[in-house]
Amino acid sequence: MPANRIHLKIDLSGTIGDQAWRSLQHYEEMNEAHYGPAFGSSESCNHAPDQPHRPGEWVGAMIVLPTPIIAQYAIRHYLNQPRVLDAEMDESS
Repeated sequence: MPANRIHLKIDLSGTIGDQAWRSLQHYEEMNEAHYGPAFGSSESCNHAPDQPHRPGEWVGAMIVLPTPIIAQYAIRHYLNQPRVLDAEMDESS
């Protein structure tokens, strides 16, 4: 099966809760989006939920797109956003 999923690494530094995720401009043609530590993270947050994330904290996300070609375009779209540290194709597909 061709890869049509991308994995993101999102910088949480200075944001509260899922603010970094909500501030992303998502690719219009995505089918699904999943976010959270299940997709990778720097570590568990050791601060109160209402306090900003510390420098260096990040969390992963997975975006499902209709085709591998669209996924390649989406990688560029996400990498152009300041909070996205990394975006790559899912090689396990």
